[in-house]
Amino acid sequence: MGTINVQGRQWSRHGDETRMNRRVAINLMTRSLAVGLAFRRRTVAAASSTRYQELKRYAAPEARQAVAVDSKCFYAIGNSSVAKYSKESGTRIAGWECPEGKPLIHLNSGLVLDGRLYCAHSNYPAVPMTGSIEIWDTRTMKHVGNHSFGIGMGSTTWADFYREHWYVGFAHYQNKGAEPNRDPSWTSVVKFTNDWNQLEGWVFPPEVIQRFAGYSCSGGVIDDQGLLYCTGHDAPEIYVLKFPDGGSILELVEVVEVTFPGQGIAWDRSSPGTLYSISKASRQVIVSRISRSQTRT
Repeated sequence: MGTINVQGRQWSRHGDETRMNRRVAINLMTRSLAVGLAFRRRTVAAASSTRYQELKRYAAPEARQAVAVDSKCFYAIGNSSVAKYSKESGTRIAGWECPEGKPLIHLNSGLVLDGRLYCAHSNYPAVPMTGSIEIWDTRTMKHVGNHSFGIGMGSTTWADFYREHWYVGFAHYQNKGAEPNRDPSWTSVVKFTNDWNQLEGWVFPPEVIQRFAGYSCSGGVIDDQGLLYCTGHDAPEIYVLKFPDGGSILELVEVVEVTFPGQGIAWDRSSPGTLYSISKASRQVIVSRISRSQTRT
């Protein structure tokens, strides 16, 4: 009986050790799988990249702030003027302008939607900051309306329309044009309904704020995948950002070197992946190709 009991205890200990070894093996396999999946996610993210290629340039004396574009024309935007040009020939077709401050002060980025040109507008560098969206009929180039944001959000610098909602950039500055106790970290992106009811908003991550170098976000467009492409005031860079799954801070995906020094940008929706920008110094409109690839391993 004693021998049988001892053998039973020895067998029991052996069984315990076997089960323990199995648990250890399973834990190691689970951890290895988790690490492998995490590494794969990092590898996929690292493989994502945005390629930029300049295609052509047009002379446009009005190109001081931004450019907008439709299927046949582009629109060079100055502080208080807009000019319509043929994409095919680069010839100036028509224009609109007003004396500075009567009523417009500082136009910024623009986009064309359903035969209307929408331009962000502010009272920069005056404070307190005010902002509005100014609207033109692209056929007649007559100013036909506006939407005023008034005081409170910042200097309106860009607007884009994505999935039936407006996304608008509101800038804050370090020196010239700065409001008391505000700096570029107060720069935001705000989402509105089609009839301008505010829904939600985000701010920029510190690494992008630093690259604004005392200025702010001058241009912004959203691609078909929902990524936000932003420019600063004068750095030859595009900041590709992701709207976060949680919280209120945009996530920087990558910084893309480009051949234009910031300012307003616009997608050519008639030619997917074609981006219009300007060179303020040379008064040129620049046409480029943006493509984003993702290689899975």
